Amino acid sequence: MATGRRTHLTAGTFSRMATEKVTFTQARETLLATLYGRALDSRSKNPILGDHAAAEAVERIDYDFRKPRMTPMTAAGVAMRARQLDVWTREFLADHRQAVVLHLACGLDTRVSRVDPGPGVRWFDVDYPDVIELRHKLFPDRDNYRTIGTSVTDDGWLDQVPADRPAIVVAEGLTMYLTKAEGRRLITRLTDHFPGGQLVFDVYGTRGIRIQKWVPAVKRSGATLYWGVDDPSELEAWHEGLTCMTAIDSFDVPGSDHLRRSTRMLLRACAAFPPFKKIGQVLRYRF
Repeated sequence: MATGRRTHLTAGTFSRMATEKVTFTQARETLLATLYGRALDSRSKNPILGDHAAAEAVERIDYDFRKPRMTPMTAAGVAMRARQLDVWTREFLADHRQAVVLHLACGLDTRVSRVDPGPGVRWFDVDYPDVIELRHKLFPDRDNYRTIGTSVTDDGWLDQVPADRPAIVVAEGLTMYLTKAEGRRLITRLTDHFPGGQLVFDVYGTRGIRIQKWVPAVKRSGATLYWGVDDPSELEAWHEGLTCMTAIDSFDVPGSDHLRRSTRMLLRACAAFPPFKKIGQVLRYRF
């Protein structure tokens, strides 16, 4: 996203050295939009996230990145959300040097490289098999890192993840594609599996679900959003000890100081407009 007056980032910003043909559809296709948002941020004059690996991945993927219609403001939102989840992950690992990180619906996110966990951390990236296959073509492997190719709603895959240490479960851009029943079952399985830890993820509110046709990345992919969360405390009843530690409205996520003045003003206007309150949140729970 641009931070200077003369900077304008579009799909043409990136050189075309594509080597990997991608034919994702529906929910899978939206992961390309978030990848592109992080790539645009990395090419700005004052990046929020600075995910240069995302920009390199975009150059290697044969896909029309004009399709999601990523704007400077939506790219900023992607970068700020990702950075906040990174911050919480690093904070947890600073207190738990022997831990599990379970990154659900990881897509083409390079969070494991950005966080760069220590040797006592076991990191698992989980997504559909074709997404995991593409990840292995784009990103290098590393110690104590493993991928699991599955839908997060399938049974059995969690048995592959050790349950002998605290865990932080990270899910970005996932919950809204689940039904409420699927979300509740997933959270119950996760909190039952580990001895304790944190869940950090983003949600849409019910208003955000209702206006999904206004979101270009969702509309153009043909994906459907189902589950909205307005009151984070509702989830606390799903497992004994599950407690919401932090809830940040999407338009209030830290990082706007990196933006040009006009974009900051637009974010403040959205945050102050009642219909936009709770349209989305970034949440942190302990269990």
